[in-house]
Amino acid sequence: MRYTIHHKTTYLYESPATLSHHLLHLRPRNMGNQLVKQFSLEVHPSPAVSTMHTDYHGNMADYLTIGSAHDELKVIAKSEVEVTKPVLPDPQSTPPWESVRSFSAGETRAEKIEISVYLFDSPMLAVDPAFAAFALESFPAGCPLLQGVINLIQRINQEFRFDPRATTVATPVHEVLRLRRGVCQDFAHLGIICLRSLGIPARYVSGYIETIPPAGRKRLVGADASHAWFSAWCPGYGWIDADPTNNLLCADRHITVAWGRDFSDVSPLRGIVLGGGEHKLKVEVDVLPLE
Repeated sequence: MRYTIHHKTTYLYESPATLSHHLLHLRPRNMGNQLVKQFSLEVHPSPAVSTMHTDYHGNMADYLTIGSAHDELKVIAKSEVEVTKPVLPDPQSTPPWESVRSFSAGETRAEKIEISVYLFDSPMLAVDPAFAAFALESFPAGCPLLQGVINLIQRINQEFRFDPRATTVATPVHEVLRLRRGVCQDFAHLGIICLRSLGIPARYVSGYIETIPPAGRKRLVGADASHAWFSAWCPGYGWIDADPTNNLLCADRHITVAWGRDFSDVSPLRGIVLGGGEHKLKVEVDVLPLE
């Protein structure tokens, strides 16, 4: 599948901002089953400083400084990406989940270092017996790892309600577990901390998903949004992406932008603003399949 993605972010400030610094994670990743054909970034007003670097997790990040007074900031990212379906293992063929905790599948030292980053607590997530108890319903003794992951995302999908008004970016995952509702970021965080609480490495993935309107209705321009899911480490097979919001393993409808320990590592756009007062934020995303 090939897609074009338009991601437009607009900040409207109550009063002019005199200086602002911004960190962007908007560039899709090149990886085994994903190839970025084109990418462009438009910023209004034009930044005084614009640099790009690769962060610790291998994501391409942009850094901007707006040095002139402005009461509006627009950031428009345009991408063309080709995605192929990953080859997924038979869930029953994956190793028992308990074996993953000991890293007993022959990983190299470099792999162990990489994997361990996604095993411990992170800025927004901390392991807890409550999450382990929730996860163990999906991971009985000897359960193949991927089978347990599939059961976990199915339970999150069935037992939790998608409710954009129930949570914010800062809502703790303990509150998500209590409320049994939230959005894709919350469900990704819940899946990650459930796995980490069992000693299974898991990481946060940000990106997009192609949405299909109901039968007989046209898709609405700008109605799509950024999406989030998680990856679980499976010895012998590597990272496997799972989407609890939609109860599926990710294939060629998911476009990966960045991954990290949790949302704080890969926020699409974050920054520090001098002045400006209160602000309003508007985000518009279009994911369009190409023939």
